[in-house]
Amino acid sequence: MKRRDFVAGIGAAVAWPTALAAQHSSLPIVGYMSSRSLRDSVPLVTAFRKGLAEAGFVEGQNVAIEYRWAEGQYDRLPAMAAELVRLGSVLLVTTGGEPSALAAKAATSTIPIVFTTGGDPVKNGLVESLNRPGGNATGVSLLTTAPESKRLGLLHELVPGSKIVGVLIDPNYQEAEAQAKEVREAADKINQRIEIARAGNDGELEVAFKALASAQTDSLLVCADPFFDTRSERIIGFATQRRMPAVYQFREYAVRGGLMSYGISLPEGYRQVGIYAGQVLKGTKPADLPIVQSIKFEFVINLKAAKALGLDVPPMLLARADEVIE
Repeated sequence: MKRRDFVAGIGAAVAWPTALAAQHSSLPIVGYMSSRSLRDSVPLVTAFRKGLAEAGFVEGQNVAIEYRWAEGQYDRLPAMAAELVRLGSVLLVTTGGEPSALAAKAATSTIPIVFTTGGDPVKNGLVESLNRPGGNATGVSLLTTAPESKRLGLLHELVPGSKIVGVLIDPNYQEAEAQAKEVREAADKINQRIEIARAGNDGELEVAFKALASAQTDSLLVCADPFFDTRSERIIGFATQRRMPAVYQFREYAVRGGLMSYGISLPEGYRQVGIYAGQVLKGTKPADLPIVQSIKFEFVINLKAAKALGLDVPPMLLARADEVIE
């Protein structure tokens, strides 16, 4: 299936939920909601479907899927969760981190939930423990927020002479304060000045850009956050225009022109969500499925972006990269 056809197909599910629910009334409905956008999630939904198929379920054949996309606007999520509950979903799949999972958890205590989360699902109140989740939810901990200090370290290796590193954080994200604390502590250890700018919507993002420019930051760390994923091209464009070396959380940023990324392999995590969703559809209780923690991390360098910035990437750093985009 071509990408544009795939996008159009999922887009139809967003536009006409009632009609599609009626069309698939004979099939169990999985409500799929994400704090991300469809545009930046196509490969992830493909990976989810792959995992679902591995568990024996194919969309349109023995299961129907209703998709909802918050496009980085977390305040949309509670209504989306409530709507998917009203549609009679037998399972809620929540992706794009804590905001989506918490909205679903608040909407139902009985319908099973399979989630992705970037931080600690125990600390965020999603499950009782990693091995014994309890309640109606389980899922995959993608550990997206854990490597903030690692990302800062990689940026420092590439541009050790950076005077001020700009740090972009979303205050609406549940892990925001933990991220800020980790980055501050890591910066202190390497004697690196930082300037933190916070943005949780489009207006605040523009204000953050101006603040970082005014502070004369000369490199950029974009902390893990689903909202930033939905605005990746704008953020990459800002860094490119300011000629700022930047590090991001996912490979997708480097593919779109960002300088480098360090983080987990998103498609692998979403495939696991599909597998768990299939197990729940077969009757396994979420309480009996331990939280899966992602262990596949990837470091990606975009050499084309480095050359455009006039940067020579140290050979030792290149040697450690899992992928080099030329």
